[in-house]
Amino acid sequence: MKKSLLRILAFGTLTVLSLSLLSGCGKQSSKAGSAGEVYVYNWGEYIDESVIEQFEKETGIKVIYDLFETNEEMYPVIEAGGVKYDAVCPSDYMIQKMAENNLLSEINFDNVPNIKEIDPKYMEMSKSFDPENKYSVPYCWGTVGILYNTSMVDPKDVPTKWSDLWDEKFKDNILMQDSVRDAFMVALKSLGYSMNTTNEAEIQEARDLLIKQKPLVQAYVIDQVRDKMIGGEAALGVIYSGEMLYIQNEVKDLNLDYSLEYVIPEEGTNLWLDSWVIPANAPNKENAEKWINFLSRPDIAKKNFDYITYPTPNKGAFDLLDPEIKNNKALFPDENMLKTSEVYKYLGDEVDSLYNEAWKEVKSN
Repeated sequence: MKKSLLRILAFGTLTVLSLSLLSGCGKQSSKAGSAGEVYVYNWGEYIDESVIEQFEKETGIKVIYDLFETNEEMYPVIEAGGVKYDAVCPSDYMIQKMAENNLLSEINFDNVPNIKEIDPKYMEMSKSFDPENKYSVPYCWGTVGILYNTSMVDPKDVPTKWSDLWDEKFKDNILMQDSVRDAFMVALKSLGYSMNTTNEAEIQEARDLLIKQKPLVQAYVIDQVRDKMIGGEAALGVIYSGEMLYIQNEVKDLNLDYSLEYVIPEEGTNLWLDSWVIPANAPNKENAEKWINFLSRPDIAKKNFDYITYPTPNKGAFDLLDPEIKNNKALFPDENMLKTSEVYKYLGDEVDSLYNEAWKEVKSN
């Protein structure tokens, strides 16, 4: 999941938050390993505070809750093992990397009976990075697409493909994600390649395409795309689907004379999944399983959805949603809208270096 540092700081009212751990380098209680605690490491603003309080009240287990901003920030903290966490919420490709490097513990699903509430299609999706569904339990999912301003885009020019982001008529009105994998996903998909390609020639072709696009791009941003689009600062922006409910409500509240619409490009997109895992060195593994089981309870998953607005993979929670939300195709697209989409995979350090070097070339040109 995709949260900014500003949104992490906005979450600072959480009573169990140790602010010293925002950078992933905090001190752990000397009571680590006791039966009454669970150490949780999650994205910023990715849970309803009352859920934590409810878990503590129902179980008597104290939650020590710390935040990270990116998967890449989280990984070395877990790898180093200086701070031992019981439950962590990484994204798909990072879960694969953690498993391949023996950093995860197999979940005892006897302690997670609410796994039955996770829609089987998301358990199947998980197999792309957790082949035997041994290490992870889905928490949130979504897509990446194009957000467009109806007052700045002529109806005949409404984007339907990633390649529309190379249209000269949108010069200085395009917002791209400032992320190597997301930027290359856009280019690779527009070229008809897999976003998980390890082919150096295809990566270089995508690099050249991004360099060609650069004069048309107003800015490379992360979460700022949401506010820039609401403010009418750009015509098109690449964005995560979980932002859509917030955006739609904000446009309505501000009585804007335009709407912001979301498109999943027909070439396919990133179908991402954030899941709970248990590090191999977790001091309170059974408490972590209780935490994961609690979050997988339909009423709790529904409460979380209402707060964070990112699509839930919990079928019980989905059934509790209002029909208007269930039918919101930006949040819950039909399966035929996703048939050419993929889940990110960990490609290995050598291939990661190819992407990183290519991205440096894009940014420096």
